[in-house]
Amino acid sequence: MTTAEKKRPRPGPDILRTALRRNTGAMAGGTVLMGLYQAGETAFPIALGLIVEHTMRDRSLGSLGVSIAALAVIITTVSLSWRFGMRVLQKANTTEAHRWRVRVAECGLQPVARDVDLKSGEVLTIATEDADQTADIIEVVPLLISSLVAVLVASVALGLADPRLGVLVIAGTVAILTVLSVMSRRIGSGTREQQARVARAGAKVADLIIGLRPLHGFGGNHAAFRSYRKVSAEARHQSVTVARANGAYAGAALALNAVLAAAVTLTAGWLAFEGRITIGELVMAVGLAQFIMEPLKLFSEMPKYVMIARASAERMALVLNAPPVTVPGSGRPAAGGGLEVDCVRHGALRELKFHVAAGEFVAIAAYQPRAAADLAAVLALRVPPGAYEGVVRVGGRDLADLSVEAVREHLLVNPYDGEIFAGTLRTNIDPSGTGRSVTEAVEASMLTDVVALHPDGLDHPVRDRGANLSGGQRQRLSLARALAADTEVLVLRDPTTAVDAVTEQLIARNVAALRRGRTTLVITSSPALLDVADRVLVLDDGVVTAEDTHRNLLATDEGYCRAVAR
Repeated sequence: MTTAEKKRPRPGPDILRTALRRNTGAMAGGTVLMGLYQAGETAFPIALGLIVEHTMRDRSLGSLGVSIAALAVIITTVSLSWRFGMRVLQKANTTEAHRWRVRVAECGLQPVARDVDLKSGEVLTIATEDADQTADIIEVVPLLISSLVAVLVASVALGLADPRLGVLVIAGTVAILTVLSVMSRRIGSGTREQQARVARAGAKVADLIIGLRPLHGFGGNHAAFRSYRKVSAEARHQSVTVARANGAYAGAALALNAVLAAAVTLTAGWLAFEGRITIGELVMAVGLAQFIMEPLKLFSEMPKYVMIARASAERMALVLNAPPVTVPGSGRPAAGGGLEVDCVRHGALRELKFHVAAGEFVAIAAYQPRAAADLAAVLALRVPPGAYEGVVRVGGRDLADLSVEAVREHLLVNPYDGEIFAGTLRTNIDPSGTGRSVTEAVEASMLTDVVALHPDGLDHPVRDRGANLSGGQRQRLSLARALAADTEVLVLRDPTTAVDAVTEQLIARNVAALRRGRTTLVITSSPALLDVADRVLVLDDGVVTAEDTHRNLLATDEGYCRAVAR
């Protein structure tokens, strides 16, 4: 279930148009300032030519002083227009990249529809690199226009000296852009493939980091490493291919620009030798021939950046256009309601049916781990209601009729491998900073010893994925976060698998006490948690086969006793 906006799909070009439309004002201001910069740069060799012309003719100190003042004005204009123009454009670029990062992250947290087949690592790459490269279009267009201004000013100035020089610059520019536009298409297609392969490699390494401990446990780390090395090698090969294409593009652009500059210089020299242009015009032509290489280089690079931005926008569209896993509802569950699973059939679940009353603490002993995982996925909305048979009700309302915001405010499913983020203990327990039961959650999860170990207490730094915490500390931190959320309905899956037996006993009693009066479902094989539950449901072969208290089941059900006794 998602809360995707009811808007028409956004293909890559539409994303670029949206970015341009949202930044029209900034781009207009940046274009004017960068146009002034390029015009000032172009005016410099023109002014030098005029100075040479008038100095040789008038030989006046006054004319020389005016010329120096004019050069000072040009230099000041060039300096200030560049500084403020780039400041405006880069601010707009950064702001637009932030907007797309937030949009992609929002869609990625829904989660992304399954038919896109993107892993979290790929979504992360799209939300960072692709968002930044898409936003680069904000700078590309003004720089393209300002470079065009420089080329046109240079063409007009050379054309006034001799029409052949102006025509040569225009024709040469058109020829260069034609050649480079063809080459840029190859770069665009190669960049799309490169980004996809890098994203897959990032997703693979993220999976390996998460599963490194169990991989070591059964000796699968070498096979996993070989799998990652293959994916990484493919990404490297594609990156080399794109780098080679970029090198060829840059080399071709530089060579063609140099050829055009040389052609303008030689033509101007020949015209001066023939007496058809003056010495001042020759100085101007030679200066413009040298200067024009910069805007031409910038102008010729723009097709490449446009293709890269378009490739990144099309990858963002994979996430932004992903259809919702189901059509979202708009209802809200009743306050204080329970949880009901009615004849659900999905994966290992076969006509699963049970009810947890409001305020009840129920434990599920799942004999097959696959069934436990499938049940947690259904309750956590990772499986859309339309993808399984049966109905799940929260607070008396079908999940399909509820909005995701309402469900997540009312129901929290905490996985056994909850993610730990870089920050502090406090920000991991209470990310929004609005929780009112942080202290109680820390005590209930037995995280107090971790807090007491460090002078900073709850402000103790935590590395990404909890790298500076043990497995048990990470699990207790995740449990504390779930308890601090204080939702009406809380579902925990194997919350104590990484802690010792004594700590597990204390956590079980604390959780039962803290959640008293709140609806709680624990999917576990822990005797401690099973013992504090009001009822235990035995989930075997996808259905509930027994129901009673933990102690009664131990006394009457031999299979249950073998499954949970330690």
